[in-house]
Amino acid sequence: MMSVTCHNLEFGRIRLDFVGCGCSSNASPNRFPVRNCAEGMLRNVCRPRKLSCKKREVGRCRVFSTKTPETFLNGVTAGPPTVLDSKQEKKGPSSLSDMFEVVADDLLTLNKNLQSIVGSENPVLMSAAEQIFGAGGKRMRPALVFLVSRATAEIAGLKELTIEHRRLAEIIEMIHTASLIHDDVLDESDMRRGKETVHQLYGTRVAVLAGDFMFAQSSWYLANLENLEVIKLISQVIKDFASGEIKQASSLFDCDVQLDEYLIKSYYKTASLIAASTKGASIFSGVHSDISEQMYQYGKNLGLSFQVVDDILDFTQSAEQLGKPAASDLAKGNLTAPVIFALEKESKLRDIIESEFCEKGSLEEAIDIIEKCGAIERARDLAREIADRALQNLDCLPESSFRLGLEQTVNYNLERIK
Repeated sequence: MMSVTCHNLEFGRIRLDFVGCGCSSNASPNRFPVRNCAEGMLRNVCRPRKLSCKKREVGRCRVFSTKTPETFLNGVTAGPPTVLDSKQEKKGPSSLSDMFEVVADDLLTLNKNLQSIVGSENPVLMSAAEQIFGAGGKRMRPALVFLVSRATAEIAGLKELTIEHRRLAEIIEMIHTASLIHDDVLDESDMRRGKETVHQLYGTRVAVLAGDFMFAQSSWYLANLENLEVIKLISQVIKDFASGEIKQASSLFDCDVQLDEYLIKSYYKTASLIAASTKGASIFSGVHSDISEQMYQYGKNLGLSFQVVDDILDFTQSAEQLGKPAASDLAKGNLTAPVIFALEKESKLRDIIESEFCEKGSLEEAIDIIEKCGAIERARDLAREIADRALQNLDCLPESSFRLGLEQTVNYNLERIK
């Protein structure tokens, strides 16, 4: 396996693998500002350089309501799922549904509760939110909440999940849904999971309001958990979403972007929520803070690996497989791991990208260069290296079907690029 050029980043006094941690019980409450990273105050083992950005104006709005809907709080009951033999051979899962079979009852209850969220307070906003809930999502994030909850509950001696565990899974899926609605507006995406996006169906105004509504709903339920550590942890995620979008918008078509900056942006946009999900689940189990921190690191590394794999698939899969146009990030100037690696080898690629694909056929030429110069294989190595770290983070858990599910999630992600 090749060794990637950027291994460790440090935010202030906190040493982290790949990216900064969000909200750790052992960390300083003051996170290192994104501005400072851009000014070169981030310490790492990559080549130092001054970040050059094309400044673009970016605005993102969050509207939070004080309304307190009740339907979401009703009807949360589920028996314990069937526990598989933890000594069974660790074969790769054929699908996400196979991996999450041990928490299938938990996910069924979650789906029912999500449907109750989409009530009748405002038919237009509710129809918009229901559009994306019904678009065939994997429910990976709440499944991870349930897997970590049950794996750590065994350590703490809990026989059943708490109401807080279940609320957390529902909140996480609501936040994820809100972020997808807003991302599609910002990216001007017409398709999501093979279906028309909310803003394509209902217009930008309704899409933004629908996303805000989902953020508001999740914030109200989050406050009602009455756990300050988890409230801070999840609240930071919403801030990270905005930070990630700003970092991305300020570096479009910037061929000087480096791997550490890409990983930080990926953390903000993808890994932050997964890390907060897995850590929050362990907090509600009442396990030691060392275990909670390992669960945070697991979620962070899993999220980063997933993002790198998604960015690889943007070049290796068809539009039909992706549910959106292939190489769409590159076309919009969002330079991901394969592009960053290719730029280290191919000077011609820089000229094409900096022209913003103004000449006919230039995008196709850029894709061809990236595919032929070995950049995609280097990105595969990066995804594998980060995934290995995620598996190591699970060493603190006892062997069980739930730990197996967490391991299989990491391996399933890598199977997508074999």
